[in-house]
Amino acid sequence: MKDIFVEAQTLPEAYHKGILALFTDGELADCSDWNIKNLESYSQLECRMTLHIENPLKEPRISKLIICGPRELEQYRLEVLEGILDFAVDVEVTRDGKTTTLEDYTYHHRMTKPIDQIDFVTNELKRNPEMSSRRAIIGIRDNYQDSQIANPACLQNIHFMVRNGKLDVCVMFRSNDFAQAFFMNAFALICLQESVANKLGLPIGTYSQTSNSMHVYQQNFEVFYAYAEKVANLPIEELTYEYEGFFKEMMDASREEILADFQKQRAKYGLE
Repeated sequence: MKDIFVEAQTLPEAYHKGILALFTDGELADCSDWNIKNLESYSQLECRMTLHIENPLKEPRISKLIICGPRELEQYRLEVLEGILDFAVDVEVTRDGKTTTLEDYTYHHRMTKPIDQIDFVTNELKRNPEMSSRRAIIGIRDNYQDSQIANPACLQNIHFMVRNGKLDVCVMFRSNDFAQAFFMNAFALICLQESVANKLGLPIGTYSQTSNSMHVYQQNFEVFYAYAEKVANLPIEELTYEYEGFFKEMMDASREEILADFQKQRAKYGLE
């Protein structure tokens, strides 16, 4: 498997460079844990990829080549940072005669239960005046549960390090769908990085995200190839939005409706 390194100033720049890199240098591979019928034997385009972003909060922060709009991005951000879907991990339902939970896990639930790992990394970095710890890690993988469920966690760990007076973050995914998930994952985790940096009173540093299997599934090849063509032929200004003062306003405007919808879901299962 090829190992690709992408370096960029902003999240959209990294995403667009990654699209071209995967399109150009990715390798066709089978995917044994994804059942695709009536297609050729190759089911994904894959590589190992690290995307390193020097200025995660620099504008423009939003790519136009994403599958979601402002509402979906805000909902995902709220799920990761505020845990609005965590209730579903504790709700039992019956499917096909088997009792299970509504959701096997959420990233926020794994970050905060049974201990609050966000508090842990914040306190760990405050432990000495230099904030030089290498131990400020949030672990997402649960080896027992993830060996038992059909869709184990893709995100594995988030490592926070203070270097040169800034908060750097290195993220590890075992698997990452580049066409459908990468941008939302990275955007939300950069927001988490910003939140922890604010608690520490530090500026945000670099953001690096590695996936040992960065891939695009075959059913998304057509869309992905169209993305690659746009990146190759259009300036980045035509493929991005400003976040502050534009996209953020639309995300903020959707928040009340999102929270109301999730409150209705909680009420459906008898939760306040």
